[in-house]
Amino acid sequence: MEVSRATVRAEREWVHDRAEEVVPLANAVRADLATVFDTEVPPISPEAYHEAVDAVFADEPRAVNAATIVALLRDLDVADDYPGFVIDEYLGRELAAIVAGEQPLRLLAEATFHYADLSVHGGSTAGADDLDAALAAGVQTRIPGWQWREGRFGVE
Repeated sequence: MEVSRATVRAEREWVHDRAEEVVPLANAVRADLATVFDTEVPPISPEAYHEAVDAVFADEPRAVNAATIVALLRDLDVADDYPGFVIDEYLGRELAAIVAGEQPLRLLAEATFHYADLSVHGGSTAGADDLDAALAAGVQTRIPGWQWREGRFGVE
C-alpha cells in the first residue's frame, strides 16, 4: 500500500460522502448513551459531520493516519471473518480515536466504537462495518453537546 497526497484526498472524499450512513448511526449511539447516562445530547447534522471530517483531514499527520486506516478497513476481508476479528476491531478502535481527537475524547471514542459496532452488520468486507462504526463513534465523540464537556471540572 502506498499512501500519497492523492490517497489522503480520495479517502477524505470517501469519508465525507459517508454522511448518509454515518450520521444516523452516530445519532443512534448518542440517543442510546444519553438514555443510559440519563442526560440529553442533541443529534448531529450532516453539516456538523462534514465539519468534523474537514477538521480531521486539515491536520496533516492525523489525515495521513485516518486515510490509511480507512483504506485498510475498506479493503480488509478475511474468510469467515473471525480470524480477522482482532485486526478489524483494532483498526476500527484506532480510527475512532483518531477522529475524536486528543484525550479524554480519544479514550471515549475507543470505548464508544465497541458499542457502535454492535449495531452495524453486513458490510461488503469484514472491515466495512467496523469502518462505519469507527466513523460514527469518533465523530459523535468529537462533536460537542454532552453536558460533561461544558467545563464542570475545569480549573478557573
